[in-house]
Amino acid sequence: MLKLYVAAQRRFHDLKEKTEGATMIEYSLLIGLITVAVIAAIIFVGTWVSGRWTALQTALTPAP
Repeated sequence: MLKLYVAAQRRFHDLKEKTEGATMIEYSLLIGLITVAVIAAIIFVGTWVSGRWTALQTALTPAP
């Protein structure tokens, strides 16, 4: 009976370790996707601000 209990507990422990590894991979993928989204947003906002700045500079430059 004790051998059966120990074997079941080992299998449960192994399953738990595999699940924790899978969870770590899922979190890593999620962090990667969030990072890509943040970088894309920064690039988009930077391009938008640059365009607005250029338009403002053109509007404020006196005509010759």
